[in-house]
Amino acid sequence: MSTAPTPLTVAVRRSWHASRYVFIGIPIALFAYVATFLVLAALLFAVVVVGLPALPEAAKALHRFAESERRRAAAYLGVPFRPTPYLPLDGGELAERVRHVLTDPAVRREAVWLPFQALAGNVIGYLVMLLWPFGLLVDGIVLSAAHLLDRRSSDEYGTPPPERRGLVLRWHSVLAELSASWTRSLLDAPPSSQLIVRVAELTHSRAGAVEAHGAELRRIERDLHDGAQARIVALSMRIGLAKQVLDRDPAAARQRLDEAQDGVDAALAELRHVVRGIHPPILTDRGLTGAVRALAADSAVPVTVELDGVEDGLRLPAAIEAAAYFVIAEALTNINKHSGATAADVRIDRAPGALLVAIGDDGHGGADERGGSGLVGIRRRIAALDGTTRISSPSGGPTDIEVELPCGL
Repeated sequence: MSTAPTPLTVAVRRSWHASRYVFIGIPIALFAYVATFLVLAALLFAVVVVGLPALPEAAKALHRFAESERRRAAAYLGVPFRPTPYLPLDGGELAERVRHVLTDPAVRREAVWLPFQALAGNVIGYLVMLLWPFGLLVDGIVLSAAHLLDRRSSDEYGTPPPERRGLVLRWHSVLAELSASWTRSLLDAPPSSQLIVRVAELTHSRAGAVEAHGAELRRIERDLHDGAQARIVALSMRIGLAKQVLDRDPAAARQRLDEAQDGVDAALAELRHVVRGIHPPILTDRGLTGAVRALAADSAVPVTVELDGVEDGLRLPAAIEAAAYFVIAEALTNINKHSGATAADVRIDRAPGALLVAIGDDGHGGADERGGSGLVGIRRRIAALDGTTRISSPSGGPTDIEVELPCGL
C-alpha cells in the first residue's frame, strides 16, 4: 500500500504553514494599532517641545518592531534578510538626534507601515480563519475525488499524478505571500536610504575629525607653551645672568651655565615628548609591531600581544599605523589608570583590505565614553579614517575594544 500523502493532506499542510504566518500577524497587527497612537502621541508631545527627548527613543522602539517583522517576512518568503540602515540615534546632541528622526526615510516608511499593518494584518488574519471551514469542506470533497481519479489514471497509464493544491485552501498561501510581500515592499530600504545614511555618517565623522584635529592642535600648543617654551625662556634668562656676572664672578657664571645646560636637556626632553604625541618615532623606526610591543612592555598591567599577518609583508600606510598605535596606547593607559585589571591582551589581525585591532582586559568594566576616558577620542580617530569601533564595557567587566581600519591592502 502506498504511504504517499494524499493531495488533501499536502494542501492542509501548505495552508497551515501559511496560516501560521498570518495568525502570528494578528497580535502584531493589534500591537501596530496601539503603536500607531503611541507614535502620534510622541509627535504631539514633541510639538510642544517637552516630548522631544522621547522622540528618538520612540523611533528606536519602532525600528526594533519593524525590523523583527521585516525579518519574519523574509524568512517566510525565503529571501535573504538585509538589515536596514538608519541614521544614528545614539550619542550627539538632542537636536541632532531629533533631526535624524524627522529626516530619516526609514522612519517615515515605518510610520506609514504601522496603520497599514494594523488594518491589513487583522483583515487577512480573519479572512484566513473564515476560509478554513470552507476549504476543508470543498477541497475535502474535490481533492478526495481527484485523488481517486489520479490513482486510476496512474494505474492504467503509469503517468505520475498531478499536483493538487485545492480550490479554497490554496488561497491561504496566496494571502500569506501577499501579506509578507507588501510588508517587505513598505519596509525595505530603497538605495537612496543607504546613500542618505552614508552621507550622514561621513558628515558626522568629518565633524568629529575636525574637532579631534582642533583638540590635538590645542594640546600641542599647550604642551609647547607650558613646557618647552617656558623652559627655553628660563634658559634664556640664565644665559643672560651668566653674561652679566661673567667678568666679575666666573664661578657664578659657570653655575648659571650649568643650570642652562640642565634646562637645555629638559627642553629637549619636552620637545621629544611633544613630537611623540604627533607621530611616535618608534613607529618609523620599528613599525607597528615593535611599537606595540614597546607599549606592552611599558604597561604596569601585564599585556599579551598577538600579531597575525602584520610582521611580514608590506608596511601599512602611515596613517593606519599611527591610528592603531594611538588606539592601543590610549586603551592601555585607561587600563592602567581606571580598570583595576590584572591582565590585558592586544590582538592585531591583518585581514584582506582591513586591519583589525582588539584590546581587552579582565577589569571591573563600566567605562563610559562620556566620562572623559579617551574612548570618544578613539572613536573619532577611527571614524576619521572611515573605520568602525565597537566598545563593550558592562559593569563588572570585562572591557573589550574592537577596531576595524580599512587599509586597502
